[in-house]
Amino acid sequence: MVRDAQVRLLRRKLMEGKTQEGAAAAAGISARSARRWQKGSYPSQRRKPHTWRTREDPFVQVFDAEVVPLLEADSRGVLEATTILAELERRHPGEFLRGQLRTLQRRLRQWRALNGPEKEVFFPQDHPPGREGAYDFTNCDELGVTICGTPFNHLLFELALSFSGWRWPTVTLSESFEALLLGVQEALWRLGGVVEVLRSDNLSAATHELALTGGRALTKRYSTLLEHYGLKSTRIFPRKPHENGVVEQAHRRTKSILAQMLVLRGSRDFSSVDDYQSWVREIIDREHNAMLANELAEERRHLRPLPSIALPAYTALTVKVRRWSTIRVLNQTYSVPARLIGERVRVLLHHNHLEVYFAGNLVERLVRVRGWRTARIDYHHVIWSLVKKPGAFTRYRWREELFPSLIFRRAYDTLRSFHADRADAEYVRILYLAAVSGEAVVERILTELLNSTARFDADLVRQTARPERPSVPAVEIGAPDLHIYDALLEEAAT
Repeated sequence: MVRDAQVRLLRRKLMEGKTQEGAAAAAGISARSARRWQKGSYPSQRRKPHTWRTREDPFVQVFDAEVVPLLEADSRGVLEATTILAELERRHPGEFLRGQLRTLQRRLRQWRALNGPEKEVFFPQDHPPGREGAYDFTNCDELGVTICGTPFNHLLFELALSFSGWRWPTVTLSESFEALLLGVQEALWRLGGVVEVLRSDNLSAATHELALTGGRALTKRYSTLLEHYGLKSTRIFPRKPHENGVVEQAHRRTKSILAQMLVLRGSRDFSSVDDYQSWVREIIDREHNAMLANELAEERRHLRPLPSIALPAYTALTVKVRRWSTIRVLNQTYSVPARLIGERVRVLLHHNHLEVYFAGNLVERLVRVRGWRTARIDYHHVIWSLVKKPGAFTRYRWREELFPSLIFRRAYDTLRSFHADRADAEYVRILYLAAVSGEAVVERILTELLNSTARFDADLVRQTARPERPSVPAVEIGAPDLHIYDALLEEAAT
């Protein structure tokens, strides 16, 4: 069959002065076909549309009577051909086959295009340069990234400019206001200017629900951010992510780029979160932003100037250390050194950690609680009191936090099988030993004991970790008699 491209090549060669045989050879057709197609319409223009059926329609008897009523009742258009075919098989056993699914799908598509409900129309938008930046968080667990071999479950905050498509990603652990504040400010200062509008969804880091109307309003902290940079805020309607399509598309493409670059990198493991953050930004700059030089230059010409300083990328709180040696920060509980009990401390809440200050001195840096956890208790803070009152371990509210690793948890379960109710006291003594002798040392000993299945207790662990030094007998050496040396000298002289 001769194609349009061959005919176009044939006619071009003839216009260039080629003979009919030469032009036919160049186009890959015979000289006879060349004579037929050297003038007139193209093959696609002479081909008649295929409007007839090549085989009998298996649904002709039931479509109008049974399928159409189902489609008319389906005002939302959720019924699929597989569901309708299964229903027809139940109504007419043995009359329909699974291989007829494609035929039914085609019939449904045609009916809905002619008689079905109206579909939602999406309206493409023109974005003036410098007007809008859109942001959102996206889950990146699917990338399978690890930090020093440990799975790193994380989010990516991304701000994308609507006109140029420029993006700025920030690795974060949760959809907190501190993460939002950090991501927005880093993007604006990296960009070197301020857009007019920030567009987002109704995430709780920036908005809160209105009790009376059920709507959502900006939080005070988010309003402060907008006022500092002279920004306006627009938000999408709930459950309408396509209305924030600029950043939704950015998320999809960014994760696709990162997934491919991880394959080329040959490893998904990174030495630290900072190392991973640097790699992500380098990849997005190289594989995406570098292609937008002209658009970005045009966008920057329309940006407003930055303020003189950036806002602190943390939230400052003052809290009192409770008698449990803990502080309460945004409905999460953290332990601090027991010597601070009763004192008021200043907490700087960052997107991934907390800094605890007392009298202007940094006393603790704590990893921020995320996910399902409601507390983070460091056994080093409480073990000195707990070892004096080991019975408190049994019903301790945050007991699960006192297992530094799975090995310690397994050791406790094994102690329960060996010592029953005495297991709590034995485990507390082992935890105390980990605090004074080193957690890694005790964990290694527990691993060996668990592998040997031998019975053990805290004393055995202590003896292994800190063996007693053998006693060395005292040896007394008297002062030498120097007269002996004088006698030797006299004998040598004689």
